[in-house]
Amino acid sequence: MTAEEPRPGPAAPVSDAGGTPAAAQSATVQPATAQPATAHPATAQPTGPSDGEWLRVHPASPFIRGWVALAAIAFFFGRDVFERSLQGGPVFEEELAGRASWLLAGGGAVLLVSVLGFLLTWYFTKYQVSGGYVRVNTGFLFRQQRQARLDRVQAIDIVQPLLARIFGLAELKFEVADAGESAVRLAYLKIDDARQLRATILARAAGVAVDPAHPEQPLPEAPEFQVLSVPPQRLVGSLLLSEQSFFVVAGGIASVVLAAATDSQAFYLYLIPAGLGLAASYWGLFNKGYNFTAAISPDGIRLRYGLLDTQAQTLPPGRIQALKVTQPPLWRPLGWYRMQVNVAGYGVVENAGEGSARTTLLPVGTLADVMAMLALVLPDPGTPQPAVVFGAGLNGLDSDGGFVTTPQRARWLAPLGWRRNGFAATDTALLLRSGRWWRQLVVVPHQRTQSIALHQGPLARRFRVADLVLHTTPGPVVPRLAQAAAEVALSLFDEQSARARLARKRQTTEQWLRQVVPDAPAAGTGPVAGPLESPTPLENLSTLETPAPQQQEGGQHG
Repeated sequence: MTAEEPRPGPAAPVSDAGGTPAAAQSATVQPATAQPATAHPATAQPTGPSDGEWLRVHPASPFIRGWVALAAIAFFFGRDVFERSLQGGPVFEEELAGRASWLLAGGGAVLLVSVLGFLLTWYFTKYQVSGGYVRVNTGFLFRQQRQARLDRVQAIDIVQPLLARIFGLAELKFEVADAGESAVRLAYLKIDDARQLRATILARAAGVAVDPAHPEQPLPEAPEFQVLSVPPQRLVGSLLLSEQSFFVVAGGIASVVLAAATDSQAFYLYLIPAGLGLAASYWGLFNKGYNFTAAISPDGIRLRYGLLDTQAQTLPPGRIQALKVTQPPLWRPLGWYRMQVNVAGYGVVENAGEGSARTTLLPVGTLADVMAMLALVLPDPGTPQPAVVFGAGLNGLDSDGGFVTTPQRARWLAPLGWRRNGFAATDTALLLRSGRWWRQLVVVPHQRTQSIALHQGPLARRFRVADLVLHTTPGPVVPRLAQAAAEVALSLFDEQSARARLARKRQTTEQWLRQVVPDAPAAGTGPVAGPLESPTPLENLSTLETPAPQQQEGGQHG
């Protein structure tokens, strides 16, 4: 077995007792390879803070986060007064009239304490980008510092809840390697400041080498090229043809049949909670998938989605650990697919619905959309015939595309899927396909294989087959090769271990841009070759033209 090199978790909270935080004292701080670039003369950019300066979030941040508490206070003290005023009666009853001033004073005191707490929270919340780290200090009585290494940043999200959108504010989330939750959350910043900070941090995390002569200048946001968008009608159609719709309809038919057979109307009552749950699920999926767009830029794959609460994710392609393409049976006549990914730091989330949206690379798309996204995630497919190999992984049977499938002797273990269950290996990734009705293709880059395991139960031993499991970061993708011939699984175990070890040796940096463009020059020293094929220097990010996916190295997927 092989294991990926250990990744430190810099996001653990460290208490601050008024001096230098313990993490900052014990950690070896290495300066980032990249420094903020000088803004292009043709692009007017606001003058940003110098590197290392401590800044505060927007003053309205605590009120946006705590508006529910303020609303609860107002409801508790003002409900009776509001109702009586609407009914035209006295605002205070006679027995309470003498205590009205005390009630008002108590409500005012509670409100004053709440507002004072909000202000203190804002005053003691500061953030800094310096020395290859992003740091956030919080807390009034119990102070805390969180920090994340820039070269360990896996993804950065810009989140705008409805109330924050009204005030033009946004929350910035940083995900780092092996963090169980968001390592750093900055809430809230002005939307322009959030985009500016994201551009600077992503450039450093990606390994963009820029001119260090002017570190005080902000880095312009990298340009982007839109790859695809999901029409609302396709999103609605995918929800209506989803798995939950099938089971709800089947349950409704069963309830009608049972009610007719037993002359009992009680079976209809079971449809009420099912309908409410289905409506809530539909709304959540529609709200998260509405206006979904995917674009490519020098700092990674940009995903935007949301109806009421909007979110903008930036995923560096080299940070994606595993990818899964699925096709439910009701989607097959329309040629639709869904794509999900494992990203370090996304495995454990506070909100299951939010986590599902953040790990979705494509909620519903056509085969062309899938190939376009595959080209972004895996710029080098590792095979001269990517369309054949990946096409066979999505829709093939038996040995199509060079796949090795379950031996015929084990067809009784999977009578429907044994011709689909199989694997194929390219120079850069391992492909695992499964499922005859619910089709699935899992793609794992070799260097992202952390460990490998062989599973064989008593029935599998009888048919001389085994399952091979690849371990990556937690997430919706579980790479598993089902019911391979025992000798084939054992051989693949050794071969994949060697591939993973060799791939990690070739990956000499955590900065994703230098993984796909090893000789990325410093600012002003020459053009950049590779998946973006830009004819301009990296210092000129404000005018960088990103070509379409078919012009990129990975475009041959399509």
